[in-house]
Amino acid sequence: MIKSSPTQTLDAVLDGLMRRYSERVPDVQKVFNTMISEGIITSPNEIENDHIAFRTMGVPNLGIASFEKIFLHYGYEKRDEYNFIEKKLTAYWYSPPEPHYPRIFASELRVHELSDEAQRIIHRYTDTVKSDPVDALDLDDAEAVDRFLHQPLWTTPTLTDYQTLLKGSEYAAWVIYNRYYLNHFTISVHNLKAGYNTIEEFVAFLESQGLRLNSAGGTIKVSPDGDLRQASTVAQMIDAEFAGGELFRIAGSYVEFAERRILPQFRNLPADQVTRQHRREGFETGNADKIFESTFTTQTGR
Repeated sequence: MIKSSPTQTLDAVLDGLMRRYSERVPDVQKVFNTMISEGIITSPNEIENDHIAFRTMGVPNLGIASFEKIFLHYGYEKRDEYNFIEKKLTAYWYSPPEPHYPRIFASELRVHELSDEAQRIIHRYTDTVKSDPVDALDLDDAEAVDRFLHQPLWTTPTLTDYQTLLKGSEYAAWVIYNRYYLNHFTISVHNLKAGYNTIEEFVAFLESQGLRLNSAGGTIKVSPDGDLRQASTVAQMIDAEFAGGELFRIAGSYVEFAERRILPQFRNLPADQVTRQHRREGFETGNADKIFESTFTTQTGR
């Protein structure tokens, strides 16, 4: 048997994530179709994926310490840490092994900071995971990794438990049901054609197409240096089946849009010489804090 290279395995894992995510989030296809009909792109393959994001529970055997092993194995490198005090989250971003791959943004809920009741509910599910599941995975088997990222890590929650968590931490409620499902992927706006390659122009285009955008902190979230500008759709509502067969509509995943401006020292470079390394890198706590709310009821219920 010919062994796949790490990049071939990574390609297959990312393809699996995007395939299932696109099926689950109709806005993805809607955005692609409107971009094609507008002549912005001729195929979705032309879109640069700025980053993909995952949510995890900070409990033994799970959380970032477990999850990151998958992508570190494929050559990703761990970068800056971000602290979301009010939402009780810790996050890191990971730079890809090659520039054409998306960055990864992984966050973790600090479960120990939640109410005793919320902690009890979460541990009732997560304590059934007795060892780090990633340690048992063959990370060179793309199919196995793809299956793992889309399989239950614990039993399906009850609707009562979900709704109790929703009151204390909407992030906790999202993860207890959605697990490692891709939370969002991100279109790099700055690489689109003129007229659509700033976040302001692209947001105006999206709104003209009737897409609902996250308004938390303003539709466009801007870093203090002005060089990272982001927006996102409101999460798609999905019909979720809870333990005992109860059905309830909950927030699924969404699409993000990012413009990374050219760094001041490179702004005199000819456009055809500008690469990823010449643009604003990393993330911004203030921006990400509001992007998280794309799945919150304050947005989905508007």
